[in-house]
Amino acid sequence: MPSNKELSAALDIEGSVPIHSVQLDAMVVLKIVKHCRESIPATVTGQLMGLDVNGVLEVTHSFPMPKNNQDSEDDASNYQVQMMRCLREVNVDDNSVGWYQSTNMGNFMNQSLIEHQFEFQQALSKSVLIIHDVARSSMGNINLRALRLTPAFMQLYKEKKFSTEALTKAKLTFSNIFEELPITIRNTALLTALLYELETADESVEVSTSHLTTYKSTASTPASKSVLAPSFDVLDLSLDPYVAKNLENLMDTIDDHHQEQGNYAYWQRSVERENKKKAAYLLNRKTENARRAQSGQAPLANEDVDAMFKVPVEPSRLDHLLISGQIDNYCKQINEFAGPTLGKLFAVGELQK
Repeated sequence: MPSNKELSAALDIEGSVPIHSVQLDAMVVLKIVKHCRESIPATVTGQLMGLDVNGVLEVTHSFPMPKNNQDSEDDASNYQVQMMRCLREVNVDDNSVGWYQSTNMGNFMNQSLIEHQFEFQQALSKSVLIIHDVARSSMGNINLRALRLTPAFMQLYKEKKFSTEALTKAKLTFSNIFEELPITIRNTALLTALLYELETADESVEVSTSHLTTYKSTASTPASKSVLAPSFDVLDLSLDPYVAKNLENLMDTIDDHHQEQGNYAYWQRSVERENKKKAAYLLNRKTENARRAQSGQAPLANEDVDAMFKVPVEPSRLDHLLISGQIDNYCKQINEFAGPTLGKLFAVGELQK
């Protein structure tokens, strides 16, 4: 039997072991996927329940949250409390370990998500955010990402300091706002046995109960497709809708980035203009004091020059970070899926010359 000390270390009761991976039960994955797909194109969220064991965050249950409305924030909070109470009554894990959110085309970098995750990590140091991209999952592989805000970003967000100097000092860029954790999916023993049975099943194998032998039925077996049979799918020159939508989103995000750069440039011009006024005033004051000193007059009284020429406060660079991170997401997706499509288009263009 393990001692109390060993058990406490394994369950990390004191919260000293950092999370290095996330383990999702297969049923939790199915619930998240079902909830997100049923609500397309709306963005939905839900709660994750589980426990962290020796650095692994084990998510064993989840439930969807009602759609967020300004008039029903209290109702959503009451709904969450009631759900957790019901889970406790049926002996299901009711420890909140984070939340999940649906997204489309990787579009999730916004201040609302950042604020929600910040509140979670402040209240629960070992909470995690699961992002499910419905569009990317429709390409063939389920897309799930486990994200946490980095300590450097948490500190800046707590202090509400997103100036250029603060970002440079913290060495914070769009690439280290989040830290991504590896995800593993856990199946129960019965479900694993069922998957093995489905994998090895062969519809063309029939069992003869009279002779207790098996034989292959060839009557209903379709003719195998020849390897040399021509396939014209590779000649399709239509642009993949997924890539086209990513390009549209990328252009819109770049426009937002240009607007943010314009706002920052306007602030820089305002600071330069005020500094020039201040320098001109100080120069005139110095000249006047020199003239008064030659004529034997007292110098001008000291004035608070900084109060007379107020330099505008630097705008927050948080939006710039989030927009840059969103552009990076779109570029990675286009780079991943656009290779075959754009390659065919360039090849046809060369052939037409």
